[in-house]
Amino acid sequence: MIFYSKKCWLLLFLLMPMLLSACGDGGGVINPDPDPDPNPDPGPVSEFNYVFKQATAGYEVYRIPAIVKTKGGTLLAFAEARKLRSNGDTGDIDMVVKRSSDNGKTWSSQIMIWDDGANTCGNPVPIVDDKGRVHLLMSWNHGDDKWSTLVNATGKDTRRAYYTWSDDEGASWSKPVEITSAVKDASWDWYGTGPVHGIQLKKGTHAGRLVAPCYFTRRENGKVVDYSHVIYSDDYGITWKAGSPTPAGSVGECTVAELGDGTLLLNMRTGDGFYRKQSLSTDGGLTWSAPAVAAAQLDAKCQGSILPIGSTLLLSNAAAATRTNMTIRRSADNGTTWNGSHVVYTGNSGYSDMVELEGGKVAILYEGGKSRYTEGLDFKIIPISDIK
Repeated sequence: MIFYSKKCWLLLFLLMPMLLSACGDGGGVINPDPDPDPNPDPGPVSEFNYVFKQATAGYEVYRIPAIVKTKGGTLLAFAEARKLRSNGDTGDIDMVVKRSSDNGKTWSSQIMIWDDGANTCGNPVPIVDDKGRVHLLMSWNHGDDKWSTLVNATGKDTRRAYYTWSDDEGASWSKPVEITSAVKDASWDWYGTGPVHGIQLKKGTHAGRLVAPCYFTRRENGKVVDYSHVIYSDDYGITWKAGSPTPAGSVGECTVAELGDGTLLLNMRTGDGFYRKQSLSTDGGLTWSAPAVAAAQLDAKCQGSILPIGSTLLLSNAAAATRTNMTIRRSADNGTTWNGSHVVYTGNSGYSDMVELEGGKVAILYEGGKSRYTEGLDFKIIPISDIK
């Protein structure tokens, strides 16, 4: 017979619940990655479904979303992975993508598209063509240069445009090639591709053309002035050319859609008010009408996205005077009036992009967070019928 001291019995008594839990019911296995808190308080369910979240994978912040669906049905979510939040839009920034084959329920690990050391690789403009290739336009600048030096041509280098592509649904990418000389005039300083998805034209004499919305700055009478334009390719990305700028400035980051009659609509961020502007092209993006204020489109001087779905045109943006209130608007008359809306998130929100899903739904990838809109890139699916 074995005798135990009182201390031993007390120790066995205290350990018994842990031993029984490890055995489980029915011979289950022990959790290989137990929660460090045996009684965690889950708190409220998060209202965010982040595809990219701050302070992950070695990056302090992720910004500048773009999203497309491949011909095979894979969603591709693009982002700028920024090493330091304090560097803003310049410094060490890499271009990354994640893939989803189940309409955004799950996402792949982060895939590196372009890491050029301490330099800036950003402003994604993905375009899916009718053959299945995914084209991607991007912008580059020297990591030591800032906005102030780039818009005044006093930096170590200038803003440059690059192009890459994928033939395997975004799993791998070709080496980026520079196309600056083909699309950027020598008098332009800052240059930005997108950032937002581009399009392939389906109608008229320019059917098949790839179109990427872009913007630039140039110095006029001692002031820095922004303009919008598009770049295009008529040979499936082999060569790229620049369309003419908008006739007037004070417009910048833009998004483009092909309307039912083949006309192109350019929807633009503006620097001289809190309403977006729009311009039309009847020649495939070569020239544009004078930008007109869209009085129904309150905007926080921020990037936005337009997306045609059948006879409906959708617009996503931070619909406020500050970067809050991420909203999707709906137009049934090619953007002339906007009578429907749906608030995606009332809090801090910034850049966004949208993609059509099956079953009458649209997905939005946007910057949003509780304390700052740069806390992550949130993904939400919304029935189009809810935008009313």
